[in-house]
Amino acid sequence: MHCLKTVAFLLFFSLLLCQVHCASLHQPQPLLRQKRMTPFWRGVSLRPVGASCRDNSECITMLCRKNRCFLRTASE
Repeated sequence: MHCLKTVAFLLFFSLLLCQVHCASLHQPQPLLRQKRMTPFWRGVSLRPVGASCRDNSECITMLCRKNRCFLRTASE
């Protein structure tokens, strides 16, 4: 009887240990999603030359350089 209790305890402890090991302790990083806008809102929200930007799709000229909307590329 004592052996059966020991086996049951070890089985329970190993199950508990497995659950703790498999549990995620940190939140997964959210995936960045591309903006999806209709053509109307895309045209309304485009930024003028000299405005701050993060990528080419934010500028009215479609040229974002050094976090600013540019009028021309450097090669011109």
